[in-house]
Amino acid sequence: MAHGDGHARRRKLEERQKFLELVHEGVSIREASRLVGINRRTGQEWINGRAERSKTSKTSGKKTRPAIQPITGEMRTFIPHPIHAERAKRQASASRRYLSEEERVRIADLRREQKSIRSIAVELGRSPSTISREIRRNCNPSLRPSHPSYYRPFSAHRRAEMRRPRPKPRRIEQCPDLREFIQARLDERWSPEQIANVLRRDFPDRPEMNVTHETIYRALYAQARDGLWREVTRRLRTGRRMRKRRRRVDQRTQRFIHPKIMISQRPAEADDRSVPGHWEGDLIVGAKNGSAIGTLVERSTRYTLLVHLPHGHSPGFVQKALLEAVNGLPPHLKRSLTWDQGSEMAHHYAFSEASGIPVYFCEPHSPWQRGTNENTNGLLRQYFPKGADLSKYTREDLDRAAAELNSRPRKALGWDSPAERLSRLLENDLTSRVATIC
Repeated sequence: MAHGDGHARRRKLEERQKFLELVHEGVSIREASRLVGINRRTGQEWINGRAERSKTSKTSGKKTRPAIQPITGEMRTFIPHPIHAERAKRQASASRRYLSEEERVRIADLRREQKSIRSIAVELGRSPSTISREIRRNCNPSLRPSHPSYYRPFSAHRRAEMRRPRPKPRRIEQCPDLREFIQARLDERWSPEQIANVLRRDFPDRPEMNVTHETIYRALYAQARDGLWREVTRRLRTGRRMRKRRRRVDQRTQRFIHPKIMISQRPAEADDRSVPGHWEGDLIVGAKNGSAIGTLVERSTRYTLLVHLPHGHSPGFVQKALLEAVNGLPPHLKRSLTWDQGSEMAHHYAFSEASGIPVYFCEPHSPWQRGTNENTNGLLRQYFPKGADLSKYTREDLDRAAAELNSRPRKALGWDSPAERLSRLLENDLTSRVATIC
């Protein structure tokens, strides 16, 4: 019995596929039904989605419908209508990100079976929000959601195709009041996010005056594409005339071969600065990221070491330069190094093996976790301005700048200088060693 049911199901699927191919080629529903050998109403259901079965007054069975005689003789061929051929061409070139006509037919069928949004999404391999948005956007608003014709797949597909052509008139261009409001706030150096939220607050009853900050950004960058990039750079704080593409977290490639040790696993003694020997590191980069200088700052004394990178800041050069910088430090000043997740530390494992200093990494976009180093980098910009070619500075230039910086009194150190604190620390360590030997 089960084998017979499977055969009948496959035959029905084949008939349906053949019927839909004929309809797409321009054959009428009536003629395609006759050619395949099915009832016209069955073909109508396959096109518009399965209709609700009406129940009889006495029993709960389905009403029976007369079957038609199967066709005999050779099958007739038809030349596809130009409109249907163009529609098939558009569907073939459409991106997978858009719902296809077949998917919309399947949505209508599953809705008639009273399937939930999430069940439909699982069967189609789509997000539940995609299915919910499709039904909400392309339904028949004049009918209640429980009506059989509330969602008609072919009508929904036509609505979606009519909305798809680009470019569309921008919302800001269509509303003069909105355009004037945004222009006035941009002249006052407001950000698009500030403008969007004030619009929502001041005009709650005027939907044409409510736009998102993304809409404002797109309107500005559209001017840049039209050649008005100077106007865009004046209006935006970043000064960019093109958008910076950002990858999603799940699409980012791994920068390091060896696993990172995050800052959350760093010893607690490094947080309160009571124990010396915990360092923070980073790079200050020059014009167009073509040159760089490495910076190392000790957390308790604020003592700064500058790392010379004359040949570039690739992982190999950075590893070698850092090893040279920490080579002369005593063991009790080599407890840890905290860095951001820059690709220049791709050889962190080899550096730790050679120096004995474990490397800990900050969370993404969290510069405050290396606040001492970030503050020091700002002070170093007095010696190495932004946009300058840092490769022109020699080892002697870096030593001179580090010596001046380490001799400055610091408020955080009770107006001691980092050099004084480090010298006192080394003297105490030497005294304790002599006392231990004696």
